[in-house]
Amino acid sequence: MDARPEYDERLGVPLRWWVQGTMLVASLWLAVVVAVPGVVAWVVTTLAVGLLVFLMVSYGSARITIADGVLQAGRARISAAHLGRAEALDAEATRRVAGVQADARAFLLLRPYLKRAVRVEITDPADRTPYWLISSRRPDELARVLTELTAPAE
Repeated sequence: MDARPEYDERLGVPLRWWVQGTMLVASLWLAVVVAVPGVVAWVVTTLAVGLLVFLMVSYGSARITIADGVLQAGRARISAAHLGRAEALDAEATRRVAGVQADARAFLLLRPYLKRAVRVEITDPADRTPYWLISSRRPDELARVLTELTAPAE
């Protein structure tokens, strides 16, 4: 039986973003409640809360999964057959690879609240993308699983 490595991670927004968003909505309510009738203020606040929840959930819904020999990062998918070396990057290396050393052709799944990432080389000659740069809360584990996935069978 072929035991393929698997991985699953959701890049949900941190609690501090929810707190800051809640404070923003509370400030909006305070500004609106003194300017318009109470019912209008509550309608505006309810819409703002709905928008906040939608934005936080949708932005934080990106997933990184490895299953059945396929790496999926957000909506992008690639077979393990086209993956090369995977390297877990520290915060400084991530900043460099996403900034001054970036390749415009690279696929990026980055989140500003995650300082570390994994750089995965793409070996498919038909694909012009040189690498994927993927934010992760567990970059060492992700790189390990990708290395196991792409290692030649013994």
